[in-house]
Amino acid sequence: MSLDHPLNSLGFAKPPAQTRVVVAMSGGVDSSVVAAQLASEGYDVVGVTLQLYDHGAALAKKGACCAGRDIQDAARVAETMGFPHYVLDYENTFREAVIDEFADSYLGGATPVPCIRCNERVKFKDLLATAKDLDADCMATGHYIQRKMGAQGAELHAAADSQRDQSYFLFSTTEEQLNYLRFPLGHLSTKAETRALAAQFGLTVADKPDSQDICFVPNGDYAAVIKKLRPGAAVPGDIVDTEGRVLGHHDGVIHYTIGQRRGLGIGGLVDPLYVVKLDVDARQVVVGPKAMLATRRVPLREINWLGDGDFLTGGARQIAVKVRSTKPPTDAILRPISATEAEVELLAAEEGVSPGQACVFYDPDSSRVLGGGWIWRGR
Repeated sequence: MSLDHPLNSLGFAKPPAQTRVVVAMSGGVDSSVVAAQLASEGYDVVGVTLQLYDHGAALAKKGACCAGRDIQDAARVAETMGFPHYVLDYENTFREAVIDEFADSYLGGATPVPCIRCNERVKFKDLLATAKDLDADCMATGHYIQRKMGAQGAELHAAADSQRDQSYFLFSTTEEQLNYLRFPLGHLSTKAETRALAAQFGLTVADKPDSQDICFVPNGDYAAVIKKLRPGAAVPGDIVDTEGRVLGHHDGVIHYTIGQRRGLGIGGLVDPLYVVKLDVDARQVVVGPKAMLATRRVPLREINWLGDGDFLTGGARQIAVKVRSTKPPTDAILRPISATEAEVELLAAEEGVSPGQACVFYDPDSSRVLGGGWIWRGR
């Protein structure tokens, strides 16, 4: 194809009909609209759904993805729009790469974010490799995030709709992956626009509810899942204050998270207490006043740098960060320690920063995502 051919909407200098794109289809409205939109534009669309866990268990669960009814919904969209659709069994991979680490991290007193690991280790690794095996020019997903071309190549940017932005869950996307990925929904202003497109294409998922919980954690009951995955893991222990005085007892550290106030079972105190530490080895839940939850220094490892220049030699940088998905970015200073480790100094203290969560970097002057790392306890 001539280099003079105008770029199509996916950035290739050839007609859509000669551009193959694999769409990662979870069965929800977002990825369904992506597939339908690209098919309507004349692209050579191939839909692929990963079955991540047992069909039978998932059929009865609402608001999940990648199993049961959702696979059927994805297949129905493909049939409606007239493109091929494949289902790949990734149960073993998902269990080993995501669920097992989730369980082990939780048992270690951390607060893991398995959706990030799923994107990193399954969708943007194995599924992306499958897309290349199918000779696809790119892979598209229904994530709300933007890919923009900058002076030095493809950049990752937060979605136009801050309420739908999923950049926190995609910080570990590598430059190589970003070159191959496309995110057609990132520029939309509201979710209503996505649903309107679904209705326009006549998709049965147009009014389908969004997934809410972690796909393999029904009703957000983490402890129940851990008990099933690791029988005998819920070992009783003491609830203690910061001086070690016993205030109560618990049925297992897995029932608690940093910052938790309710459900401690230690009423009668003048001032409310919060979980400030989980000591797995001592089987202790340590509680203290809310002020003890505040922190300004956040140790990070497994850094993924998407900014310009070399991460380590660039020195300290003023950036904005998210230490949880539900809060807007806040000003911070990023200090590299090694190619994979750093410390973030928050200019304003944050409460409840927990090991196992992600700290995502943003350009303070734009929507660009600069990467991020995993919060840990430090040395």
